[in-house]
Amino acid sequence: MSKLFLLRHFKSQWNLENRFTGWVDAPLIKEDTKKVKAISKEIFKSKIDVVYSSPLFRNEDSVLRVLAYFPQKYPIFIHLDKGKMKDWGKFREINKNYVPVYVSENLNERYYGKLQGKNKKETIKKYGEEKVHLWRRGFKNRPPGGETLKDTYDRAVPFYKKYILRDLKIGKNVLIVASHNSLRALIKYIERIPDKEVINLEVDYGGLIEYELDKSMNVKRFEL
Repeated sequence: MSKLFLLRHFKSQWNLENRFTGWVDAPLIKEDTKKVKAISKEIFKSKIDVVYSSPLFRNEDSVLRVLAYFPQKYPIFIHLDKGKMKDWGKFREINKNYVPVYVSENLNERYYGKLQGKNKKETIKKYGEEKVHLWRRGFKNRPPGGETLKDTYDRAVPFYKKYILRDLKIGKNVLIVASHNSLRALIKYIERIPDKEVINLEVDYGGLIEYELDKSMNVKRFEL
């Protein structure tokens, strides 16, 4: 039996300002420490063997904020992209006091193209609520100059299969800290959500989902 935790990053400054963030490195706001502590406590009820994240600062900072309430473990950030870490395997068991945090752009938020930095309410006024909702939540709907959720799925899911699923199959407990649409893509894959139904899938800032996987990789979900 292994466990997989999915954590959406905490609220960023641009989330607070209701802007499309995408790949922009907006910092996190000062989060409610009680909330962060409660999330950390929930995660570390289980032994976390490995963490995966994206290089976007709001995701890496969320990793640090969660681990700050678990001082027995120290994060080691290891970048996997573009051949930066060819000897990835040897870092899988470093020291019992360290938690390897594997970082990849494949877990980035979807790229919002020309919408990045735009206020969401103003964008709705310009293009209409239905169109903007499809750009944000539909599977094959592309915002101007940006990615569809399918594009995000097509990079996040192969990464999940190559790295994360391998850890789960050998019984490791895994925490993924990422952005909304990369997590939505992974949830779609894990739960086999049809294309037309994924529009209804939402994960709040600091939202935490737990899965238990048996030896056959059958999945049971727990909303935390």
